Amino acid sequence: MVDYSKWANIEISDDEDDTHPNIDTPSLFRWRHQARLERMAEMGHEKDELNKAKQSYQARLVDVKERLKNKEGKENELEKELEKIEKEGKDLDRREEELAKKEKKTPWNVDTISKPGFEKTMFNKQPARKNDESLSEEEREERLKRFVKENEKLCKEYGMLRKYEDSKRFLQNHLDLVCDDTSNYLVIWSINLEMEEKHDLMAHVAHQCICLQYILELGKQLDVDPRACVGSFFSKIQNCMPEYRHQFESEIEAFKERIKKRAEEKIEEAIVEPEAERKSRLGPGGLDPVEVFDELPDELKKCFETRDTELLQKTIASMEVDVATYHMKRCVDSGLWVPNAAECLLNEDADEIKRGSKNIETEESTNCESNPNNLD
Repeated sequence: MVDYSKWANIEISDDEDDTHPNIDTPSLFRWRHQARLERMAEMGHEKDELNKAKQSYQARLVDVKERLKNKEGKENELEKELEKIEKEGKDLDRREEELAKKEKKTPWNVDTISKPGFEKTMFNKQPARKNDESLSEEEREERLKRFVKENEKLCKEYGMLRKYEDSKRFLQNHLDLVCDDTSNYLVIWSINLEMEEKHDLMAHVAHQCICLQYILELGKQLDVDPRACVGSFFSKIQNCMPEYRHQFESEIEAFKERIKKRAEEKIEEAIVEPEAERKSRLGPGGLDPVEVFDELPDELKKCFETRDTELLQKTIASMEVDVATYHMKRCVDSGLWVPNAAECLLNEDADEIKRGSKNIETEESTNCESNPNNLD
């Protein structure tokens, strides 16, 4: 059976509305409240004094028992002291029981009727969006390489998903993928797929890329971390108005057109660049030195690799005249061999020496003119 007697005597202000007309009710309430606080403070002081006395009693009791056990001092005096301490302990127990009864009889009030089990304050604040504008192009490129190395498998797995719910669940389980690096990787992957003529797969990856870009843009507009926008985007895209759906699909089609255009440009660049590089290598006779070098006999290749002129002369002398003439003419036309290069170099050195001698003579004549007394 439940005992409701503890609720029979509660000291609250609702029971004090009826007061004598000659008594100032607010003053009476303040006085009673002050008296109640003083009684509570006095009872708290009694508890503290009792706890201190019990701690002192326990310490003295342990000390006397230890001395009796180790036979330190007179045994009769120690036994009398122990008896006295035990008597004090019984007195403390009696005081504790009286204080507990007194506390139990004290009426409950607004301060003692209940106590909070715990207090906790929470603010539902979205995390701030990361700012990557301070990174340089080299740092962003290095970050993308590191990200692709660590998460390429997960990026491809996301790019192959088809249902919105699957994409939502996957991104929520891998929130690190909700970033610009994943979007950049999907763009590059889409271009490569288009260059490989895998048009259907490119269109699917482009759809996943646009979904991620919408999430990133939503985070930018709300100025929050885009990872907090994953759930809201997929909920909105599945239950959106026809106008919003049309805009979303139009963005996907425009993105696929940009991917196709970029893929065509990269294919053209792949065709044009080698030809332009080859033309830039052509020698004075219109031949490619790389092709000419590859067609040389092994003994001539060794001469050009080591840049040994004497070995080249000996090798040419040992070859048939027609064969040697054919290969050397091709070397000259491609720029691999410059005829009379040594003579040209000697002529340039001689001209340099002559110019130096003239400069010295000019300086000496100038010094003589400026110092006519210096006949030495």
